[in-house]
Amino acid sequence: MKVVVIGASGNAGTGVLRALRDADDVTEVVAVARRVPRRTPPEPYDVASWVRADVADPAPGRALATLTQAMQGADAVIHLAWAIQPNHDRALLRRTNVDGTARVLEAARGAGVGHVVVASSVGAYSPAHDDERHNETWPTHGIPASEYSVDKADVEALLDAHERDHPEVTVTRLRPALIFQRHAGAQMLRYFLGRWMPGVAFTGALPVLPWPEGLRLQAVHADDVGRAYLQAVRHRAAGAFNVAGPGVVDAREAADILAGGRYREVPVPLVRATVSAGWNAHALPVSPGWIDMGIAVPLMSTAKARDQWGWEPRHTAADAVRSVVAGIAHGAGTASPPLRPRRPRDRFS
Repeated sequence: MKVVVIGASGNAGTGVLRALRDADDVTEVVAVARRVPRRTPPEPYDVASWVRADVADPAPGRALATLTQAMQGADAVIHLAWAIQPNHDRALLRRTNVDGTARVLEAARGAGVGHVVVASSVGAYSPAHDDERHNETWPTHGIPASEYSVDKADVEALLDAHERDHPEVTVTRLRPALIFQRHAGAQMLRYFLGRWMPGVAFTGALPVLPWPEGLRLQAVHADDVGRAYLQAVRHRAAGAFNVAGPGVVDAREAADILAGGRYREVPVPLVRATVSAGWNAHALPVSPGWIDMGIAVPLMSTAKARDQWGWEPRHTAADAVRSVVAGIAHGAGTASPPLRPRRPRDRFS
């Protein structure tokens, strides 16, 4: 089968390309990105033929024509393109995340593709202040204070409308937890902590880890996410599917990874005020909305993906966190621009 991956060069996209590269039933992969290889790239990017397109192109007709052409003859489209930065440019984020998704759906319809798999997120869910594992029926109205969450919730509403208006197209929504891998280390440092933060801070030598009170996180390794997207394509199942590794990372678990087990819980208002000050001063690349979302999102049950697809993660949530922490400490990355390390050998243009 032919699979088209929009946003193939990123963190999740790299995991998806690895999965597709190993799949005997995938005969052709087309990868779409803003920047494409100038020559044959290394694994796993070599599995695909590359097409340059920007879903947020200010010339919508140009982007739509390129996307539609790339999707011709495809059995499935996996849409991963999403912008987190620049966090201060709200209009650009919106144009990429929400308008870009609408453009991908329009192109898929124009190309006659019958199956579209869209990257949603745990961030699309409405708040839940408990430790119950919630399934895919939990409301997806988002966390209003988080721009990321607002955009994910609006994409969910967009998909609802698309399913209603175009029932001939099967839409699958993956709602993963935080996606980590070693090769995303340089990206995570750049996107979330800023270039001023030294990677050596993530060698486990912190004297104490400050941790927002009540914060608990689910995470999933990028390779497990890649296999989930492959299963979504194979099973062609409509609806939403939660994806997360086993376990939950809380203060104690995070401190074991980062500070030899030493941590101090900090009131959320203080953490939020600190992040807000850093963001407003352009010293931090992310807004306080990320704190609001982290505190409020529910814990997810992944039973549906296991029962319907036979999907089983090979990495725990803590494994995924350890891998990206090691990647941050060593400035790890790949040849792909979103995952570019500090001293890249850049094969993309």
